[in-house]
Amino acid sequence: MGRHRIGRPLRWELVNFIVGKAAFLSIAFVIPMLFHSFWVVLFYYIVAAWVLGMTMVLVFITPHMVPEADFPLPSGPERIDRPWAEHQANVTVDFARDNRVLTWLLGGLNYHKEHHLFPLICHVNYPAMSEVVEQTCRDLGVPYKEHGSFLEGLASHYRWLRRLGRED
Repeated sequence: MGRHRIGRPLRWELVNFIVGKAAFLSIAFVIPMLFHSFWVVLFYYIVAAWVLGMTMVLVFITPHMVPEADFPLPSGPERIDRPWAEHQANVTVDFARDNRVLTWLLGGLNYHKEHHLFPLICHVNYPAMSEVVEQTCRDLGVPYKEHGSFLEGLASHYRWLRRLGRED
């Protein structure tokens, strides 16, 4: 990744990696195949992977891949001109902040600005933090961008794709 070298795993890291993979394969395939045929297990694995993948795509395009999010170009190699926190506030868009069920289902990822600004703080604090972040953004003249609902965010993404797909 860039200039960062990733070394080979050491003995215990390699053992942990292999044991983890073996545990996953056992839970995902071996144990279910004790009760069901291979094709049934494979079918449900593919369905579960597809549902999870689509959920993740929808959750991450809504705060990032919309026209309301900024897409700043670096001024030089690995250099963004604005401060880190301001950059995070400008490149993410919250959605459905008033929807407690969606907040619970997504683990707070609808509070995406707070997720980027405070990644080590537990997501249950995001709703209260969002009010402070919003007020701080307003005080500093940084726009606090959000979509009122998940569907509003998806519609914004759709409009963005249509705009990008037009011949100009």
